[in-house]
Amino acid sequence: MIAQPGLIVLLGSGETAPTIRRVYNWLFERLKAPIHIGILETPAGFEPNSDKVAQYMAEFMTRRLQNFGPRISIIPARKRGTAFSPDNADIVTPLLETNVIMMGPGSPTYAARQLLDSVAWHTLVARHRLGAALIFASATTIASSVHALPVYEIYKVGEDLHWKRGLDFFKPFGLSLVFIPHWNNNDGGTELDTSHCYVGTLRYNQLIEMLPKDVTIVGIDEHTALVIDPQAETCRVMGVGNVRIVRGDQEKQFPNGQTFSIHELGSFHLPAPQTGIPAEVWQPVSTAFSSAEGPSAESGTFSPSSEVITLLEQRNAARARRDWPTADALREKIEARGWKVIDMPDGSVLEPA
Repeated sequence: MIAQPGLIVLLGSGETAPTIRRVYNWLFERLKAPIHIGILETPAGFEPNSDKVAQYMAEFMTRRLQNFGPRISIIPARKRGTAFSPDNADIVTPLLETNVIMMGPGSPTYAARQLLDSVAWHTLVARHRLGAALIFASATTIASSVHALPVYEIYKVGEDLHWKRGLDFFKPFGLSLVFIPHWNNNDGGTELDTSHCYVGTLRYNQLIEMLPKDVTIVGIDEHTALVIDPQAETCRVMGVGNVRIVRGDQEKQFPNGQTFSIHELGSFHLPAPQTGIPAEVWQPVSTAFSSAEGPSAESGTFSPSSEVITLLEQRNAARARRDWPTADALREKIEARGWKVIDMPDGSVLEPA
């Protein structure tokens, strides 16, 4: 079976709300059974009760999504330099068997600081490249950005306006994204503007001025999910609110139920599966993937999908008419789907990348 990136669910809030439970149902219906969820403790790893935070999420999934009979593994990758480090391969190992990876509530900047370039993060990325679905709650939605909003530092501690380095999950896809969940929050009522993830409109506008001009802002309302399908190159809004895409002075709003092109987010492309992942992490992940999927009974190798075969046929036609730019572009698409093109005197053949 060919390696294909999984679905990505980015939550504006409400990871245990009934509206978001419907998102989980929609997601799990599209996954190959059995459902095996890995819950990373890292975003709440600074809390003495981070295990209970993760356990609460596990109990919610078990109870509210019992029709799917999910198996759940909690990954206590809490803090670097401790026995529960995100760099501890033994702690991270259960992720190799999961087909859903979730990171729940906590601190965006703590999550980014602990996970950046860690074994846990690289393993998560590798599993996603090989088909695992990802669920990021609001805190880790922020952390996945190229620049992470330090909401607690600004809103609670009173630090000057600034940005922190994010995990930049979407960089290999050609996208430079900053996510703002809780976009329409109104906890402050009429006395305090808590929109734009609690920083308010005034401070939000000032913060945006500090960002590079090529960054795309993605605002997600509360109790709303943005579901990204890298393979289909589509985005879908689910929940009760809207998603906003802001580029410079241009803003587009997409309501619940609407599907739009992933290219609204920028110049999207699929990366080669191993892009940015260290070999020592990729090897055990890809081995586990190969073992789980199994080789074809006849050939002992993986078979290309009908999509890859069609792309190869299109490339052969482009080569026949000496359209080399198109042929090169099609080769890149084929390689991004996990296959290498070998040009022979009598035609082209495919090998697993």
